[in-house]
Parts: sequence; C-alpha cells; structure tokens
Amino acid sequence: MDMVFHAFSIGLLLSLIPGPVFFVLLENSITKGIRSALALDFGVMLSDIFYILLSVLFVEQINSLLTGENKQLFDIFGGLIFIVFGVVNLFKKSKIQSGNQELEEVSEKYHLTESTDPKKNFGLTIAKGFLLNFANPLVIFYWLSVASVAKHDSPDDANSYLFLFLGIVLITFISFDILKIFTAKRIRNFVTEKLLNLLNKLIGSVFISFGLFFIFRVFL
Repeated sequence: MDMVFHAFSIGLLLSLIPGPVFFVLLENSITKGIRSALALDFGVMLSDIFYILLSVLFVEQINSLLTGENKQLFDIFGGLIFIVFGVVNLFKKSKIQSGNQELEEVSEKYHLTESTDPKKNFGLTIAKGFLLNFANPLVIFYWLSVASVAKHDSPDDANSYLFLFLGIVLITFISFDILKIFTAKRIRNFVTEKLLNLLNKLIGSVFISFGLFFIFRVFL
C-alpha cells in the first residue's frame, strides 16, 4: 500500500505541473471538443511511455555498474535529479499560454497539415500530442527521477516492481489529465499566472525535499 500511495502522490504532482501540455489540453477540449483533447492526451501518453522505457534502460545500466556499498551512489544520483528538477520548477515563471499556438508551432515545425478526412485528423492529433510532449526537455528529467526512486525501492532489484510503480504513476498522471479535459471550461476560469507560479514553487519545493531525503538517508 505504501508503494501505491507513493506512486500515486508522484503522479498527482506531475499532473499539476503547468507546462505546454497543460494549456493545450484545456484549450483543445474547449475549442475542438473532448474527443480531440483525448486524442492529444493519447499521443502524450505514448511519448511518456517512450521516455519511461528510456529512463528504465538508463537506470538499469547505472545500477548494473554499481556493486556493494557503491549502490548508495544510486540514492545520491536519484536525489540529485530530483533536486535539479525541483530547482527548475521553483524558479520557473509560467505565463498564460494559448494552447492553439503551441499546436500551430508543432504543426509548422513538423509539417503536419490537417486533412478533410476526420479519421486522418484523429491520427494527426495523436501525433501532435506525442511531438509536443516529446519536445519538452523536462519530461525526461522527471521520468529519470521517478525511475531512479522506483529502482531503489524495488525489492531484490525486481523489474516487476519497477514497472508497476511507473505504471501507477503514469495511470495517475493520465487520469488527472482526462479529468482536466472533462472539466476544462471550469478550470480555465481559475487559471491565473499567480496560481501557476504558486504551483511551480509548491512542486519545486516538494521535489527538492524528495531529493534531499534520498541523499541524506544514505548517511543515516
């Protein structure tokens, strides 16, 4: 149960980060409907899965190089990633963005043009969601952070535990994204720059605290 709560808490925090996907999902749900926003979110989920697999491979590689007491370096490594991610969020200034503008930039960059066939546009929307999330450098940082924590807590280096932990985080993350989509009109009225910057500071502080905890427990 502790593992489930831990993973759920991290997934909830990640879902609150006000990044490009946050605004795109809200805007798309309001202007183009729930189905379009869900297609976008599916693309985002696919890119998250890709980054999760990369993170697991990287973490496994690091773990295989460490033996005995050197395993403690893994805690320090994971803690440092959390701290870096936390500091970035702590000092990040968020502004109200237009989700449509973000999608237009992705479309222009990757030459994605909409078709008159709605079925083709559905696939195109998934591709836009994938590319929008894939291009965000912070995404790999937070999945590396989560993967390193999951790997440390897994009993006997069990990969089943690692993937279960990451799966719960991802499901929680996506579930709250879907909740945003269905309540977009109400949420949009409450989104202010003051609130976004407060969320950045809150999330940054929490992740820095996580990082310090993982580092200090090495010496306790």
